[in-house]
Amino acid sequence: MKKHHDMLSAKTGHNPTGRFHYLLWTVVFLMMSVSARVWAVQQAGSESPPNILYIMGDDHTSQAWGIYGGILKNYVHAPNISRLAQEGCVLDNCLVSNSICVPSRAAILSGQYSHVNGVKTLGGHLPPERENIAKVLQRNGYQTSMVGKWHLKKEPSGFDHYCVLPGQGRYWNPVMKTRDNWQDNNRGGKAYPGFSTDVIADMTIDWIEKRDKTKPFFAMCHFKATHEPFDYPERFKDLYKDVDIPAPDSLFDQGPETTGRSFVGQSMDNLKKRYLAATERLKDQPGFMQYPGLPFSVEGLDNKAARMKTYQKFVKDFMRCGAAIDDNLGKLLKYLDKAGLAENTIVIYTADQGYFLGEHGWFDKRMIYEESIHMPFVIRYPREIPAGTRNRDIIENVDFSALFADYAGADYPNSMQGRSFRANLKGLTPKDWREYGYYRYWEHSKDRPGHFGIRGQRYTLAFYYGNGLKRNNYKAGEQPTRYWDFFDLQKDPHQLHNAYNDPSYRDIIQQMKAEILRQRTVLGDTDEDNPEIRAIIAAHWND
Repeated sequence: MKKHHDMLSAKTGHNPTGRFHYLLWTVVFLMMSVSARVWAVQQAGSESPPNILYIMGDDHTSQAWGIYGGILKNYVHAPNISRLAQEGCVLDNCLVSNSICVPSRAAILSGQYSHVNGVKTLGGHLPPERENIAKVLQRNGYQTSMVGKWHLKKEPSGFDHYCVLPGQGRYWNPVMKTRDNWQDNNRGGKAYPGFSTDVIADMTIDWIEKRDKTKPFFAMCHFKATHEPFDYPERFKDLYKDVDIPAPDSLFDQGPETTGRSFVGQSMDNLKKRYLAATERLKDQPGFMQYPGLPFSVEGLDNKAARMKTYQKFVKDFMRCGAAIDDNLGKLLKYLDKAGLAENTIVIYTADQGYFLGEHGWFDKRMIYEESIHMPFVIRYPREIPAGTRNRDIIENVDFSALFADYAGADYPNSMQGRSFRANLKGLTPKDWREYGYYRYWEHSKDRPGHFGIRGQRYTLAFYYGNGLKRNNYKAGEQPTRYWDFFDLQKDPHQLHNAYNDPSYRDIIQQMKAEILRQRTVLGDTDEDNPEIRAIIAAHWND
């Protein structure tokens, strides 16, 4: 019988014992495969949330970063900004919604536009009881810290630790305030020896090192640099010595007549006057703006030569100040590498807004022009963001809070107005992503009137209504006489020709006017409480 069985097996290839073993190993293999997949899913799900290191300069405009090109590209000292760009993603169209320090910072924290969070001007403040993204992350298990320039007057809330400058703060031996010695506005605090950029970076590293390592961290590191008076540490004093820096073509622009724009702006000649006034003060006592490298003189120079000398001092000081930021970015990145934190830490470097470096003959910011509203922004997250990429989607500073919440796995509050751009950073831009960014500057002066508008991929349209806030000493006689600026950024990237009256743009201007009204309705910025502004809009919308 056995012989018959063996013969049958040989003829048919049927072996009951072998088949049993085969089936057994197949089941084992499938179980192991399923177990492996389950383990992989569990590991992915249990992977710790990323740390977030949000680093921000003040006024550190894109022209002085190198990675955005421009006439200063080969002069700026920014190897660590370049490193972040090579290892992460650069945003080419990140826009501020109100280009001035206090409102921008409030928008980033609150996730709300100025008219919603109430911080419209330099005089505004962020109440501690208001919701902010630090509180959201804190409730979701993050340890939170804020070190450096706060500028929002009231005590920071939502932070396990804070050590912040009072107001603008100072560059040397900065006074900084903690929970132990807090007083509102510019009072309170104690001095810390050193240059502020170095001090702030060192404090940030110290907090990260001593944090509760069982929790992910959210650390905000905010430098005073590169805000006026553009000071720098001793190690950069000879940077650009005996070097002539190229100037923008529009440096000698003297007024709106040259470009047809609707306003005068903040002239470089005013910075010259500040340098000269500070030089005079040296005879008695230094004032608030303690500019480096004084005394300054333009004696014997005509207006053109004096403006060029002012520009050379200004832009060299600005880039030296920025070099100190880059130096400390390198220090922070080196620490993350050494501590084994780089792989799971999102690193962002940005500025609270842009800044004019002589373009249009201006310095400062505020206006809905490219140099002012463009927030330079680079982000690195090795686990998710492809290295060496750039993104051209229109991102606004109110979106930062939504991005942080998304990375943290936290519910984004309904009261906030941002939208996460996490998918965008991976090259997966949603089909319904915004086509225009909304902008509004609330402060008002004769030379820089209050205005609102939108900026798209190609066009910018702005309405200069004027009408400042009474608490900012608004003078009724300082109203604009022209109301509209329109620029084709493809044909006129430097915004040197106001094309509002060009008939070839009539249709796109009408479409953009309708878009402005739509955005104001959607965002709730309708000036219902200001009949004077509504009257100005009604009278001049079709000018």
